[in-house]
Amino acid sequence: MKPEYKHRGMVFPISNRVLLPDVAAVIQLNELNEIQLEALSDKETVKIALIEKQNLNGEKKEEDLYRIGVMFTATDVEKSEQGVKVSVKLTERVLVSDLQKEQGILYAGYKIEPDTIDLDDKSMEEMLGYLKEVTSDISKNFTGSEHYQRVINGFSELNAMIMYLSQFIQISGEERYELLKIQSLKERSLRFMDHLLKQKEMIQLQMQISEKFSEKANHNYRQTVLREHLKAIQEELDEGKTEGKKEQDYKSKIEEAGMPLEVKEVALEELEKLQDQSPNQPDYKVVRNYLDYLIKLPWKKEETKAVDLNKAREILDEQHYGLEKVKERIIQHLAVMQMNQKKMGSILLLVGPPGTGKTSLGKSIAKALLRPYVRLSLGGVRDEAEIRGHRRTYVGAMPGRIIQSIQKAGKTNPVMVLDEVDKLLSGGFSGDPNSALLEVLDPEQNNSFTDHYLDLPYDLSDVFFLATANSLENIPRPLLDRMEVIQLSSYTMGEKFHIGKNHLIQEVLQEHGLTNEQLIVGDEVLRNVIEEYTMEAGVRGLKKQLAHFARIAAEKIVSKKENPPITIKSDELEALLGKKVSRHEKAQADNPPGVVTGLAWTPVGGEILFIETTDMQGSGNVILTGKLGDVMKESARISLSLLKSRLPLNSFNFKEKDLHIHVPSGAVPKDGPSAGIALFTALASLVTGKKVDSKLAMTGEITLRGAVLPIGGLKEKLLGAERAGIQKVLIPKENVVDLADVPKEIKQKLSIIPVETVEDVLKETIGISLPGIEQVFLPKEANGRFFESIESIKNNIRREVI
Repeated sequence: MKPEYKHRGMVFPISNRVLLPDVAAVIQLNELNEIQLEALSDKETVKIALIEKQNLNGEKKEEDLYRIGVMFTATDVEKSEQGVKVSVKLTERVLVSDLQKEQGILYAGYKIEPDTIDLDDKSMEEMLGYLKEVTSDISKNFTGSEHYQRVINGFSELNAMIMYLSQFIQISGEERYELLKIQSLKERSLRFMDHLLKQKEMIQLQMQISEKFSEKANHNYRQTVLREHLKAIQEELDEGKTEGKKEQDYKSKIEEAGMPLEVKEVALEELEKLQDQSPNQPDYKVVRNYLDYLIKLPWKKEETKAVDLNKAREILDEQHYGLEKVKERIIQHLAVMQMNQKKMGSILLLVGPPGTGKTSLGKSIAKALLRPYVRLSLGGVRDEAEIRGHRRTYVGAMPGRIIQSIQKAGKTNPVMVLDEVDKLLSGGFSGDPNSALLEVLDPEQNNSFTDHYLDLPYDLSDVFFLATANSLENIPRPLLDRMEVIQLSSYTMGEKFHIGKNHLIQEVLQEHGLTNEQLIVGDEVLRNVIEEYTMEAGVRGLKKQLAHFARIAAEKIVSKKENPPITIKSDELEALLGKKVSRHEKAQADNPPGVVTGLAWTPVGGEILFIETTDMQGSGNVILTGKLGDVMKESARISLSLLKSRLPLNSFNFKEKDLHIHVPSGAVPKDGPSAGIALFTALASLVTGKKVDSKLAMTGEITLRGAVLPIGGLKEKLLGAERAGIQKVLIPKENVVDLADVPKEIKQKLSIIPVETVEDVLKETIGISLPGIEQVFLPKEANGRFFESIESIKNNIRREVI
């Protein structure tokens, strides 16, 4: 419930002012009627100035005005077009209530609430002096403030000074009202002092910022003036290139670049933009860099030159030993290019182990075609912009690697090697680089390849693309379909020897500043290094070991420890290179029953492996050890099932025996189906007690029907067999066609026998014939001869033991 006040007065709303008692001031009043104008002059009418909460036009309500105001008397009234300007004497501080409107005039009850004077004369004088000092510091930052400072210095009342200064500082309407609301003169002075000090700090901060900005602006202005003066001096002396000359040079370069019409039009448009801009504008450098790149790019088509296939074959043979099929395929490709010069896109994919010469083949092709050679390493690239480039809207934008390589080559038809294309990282927020390569490597699309930076089509159809990869597994199928795949196998020991002797030794000597007279590496040493100190498909490791010899020789020659020539000897290898890094299995002098020699393929060449089986009293369990993969475990189960199904029921008691199958080198993972016939033969040898020749090895997959299926890596397996001392090898009959890839000297040293069924395998290994599958369950009389052969074999073994 609102309190009732006995005294009532006429209310005049005031906006955005600080009103304090005992102060003379001038206030602006708007929309006054005749009654209000008469009341201003009437000394009997109580007049109250109330501050508005917001500067609102129209009818005022009680909630729109604060409750504390100031009584005043008017000393002068002046009418104008903007309203009524009234000179007043503010008297008492009052609290109002019951705001009512009568004939468009606001009336309210009021109660006087005078200020609390809690400052003595000395304190009041000190406060005034401090306020004057602060305002003096502020006024020094503004020109023409001397008049205002003189007015401030003339104040002797705190309220008058606060009210005067409040119109110059930035405080909110609520903060202005708070100054009136506070009754204590001391507290009001301190509150106003806080506002004044904040205003001082804000002005000082603004002045510091303005000063720094002004320094920078002055610096830029000085640079601009100096540039203009320099330009005028150069023009006067006819020295240096002016901007006009540069722009004229751009135009002539565009005309001479041989750009297609579409590209030329864009270049001329960009030149117009450059001419319309000042060198100080940020876009000026962006446009100029873009024009520079357009001009530097090769646009003119190169004349098609005839390819000398004999010279190309000579270059390939000179720089690469072996790889006959690969070189022949490249020669065929070059021949097709010569026959059909309109053939779009030449995209080959060389797939093989590291160090087999994939990248260097690209250099040889470039040399044979008399074209520039560029190489892009794509390993680990995960951003599509690496291939397509960045749009020019980005800061630091640049073309993709394809266009950069073309610009580096300086011609439109380089041999471009895309190295490690299987190491691209797909997906992510940066796009898929594999997808970006689709357009590059598609002969139907790459004649209009669009780089994001250029934003113009560029013809890549004359580029000879040569991609390399270690494996096809990680290359997406759409990308793989756009390339012709050429497989490179690992080098044989003989090929490594010839490469090392004819190429690597000379390269290493040249790289280390040595000659053939200063370092001698004999053939026997080279073979030992290849076989015992490298374990790889290529020849990078071999080159590193030869480089080790070169460093040792260089150190001895420079320090004069020995006089050249420095000869590397076989018995010094362990001291020079450390322990051997590779160990190759050798054929045993004798294999007991149940042990068979198999053949395995590894990324660094072929190896022999031993399949060992034994039996013991048990309950029919089968134990498999040697870190075997799932496929190899399945081959062991197939072999056992096939053997059980073909042997007569009472020839071997499988129910009372446990079988253990082991493949040595247990820490090395082994997998694949090609050990099938070796596993089957080992079990058959164990069951019959018949030994298998230790110089005989075998490879092939088997089925439950007893068929022998083809395998892969035959060349490497036969090379490993020959190195291990094997004399006779069983291979699947369907792999006979692969013998064409095997070196003649290997085929001459080995007796290679093709087999088609497990019956053929057992006939060659343990000299027995299994019964046909239809005879397995006949009575003993029908296959007694088989039992007799087994019994005779066992009796012969017993007699040998005795």
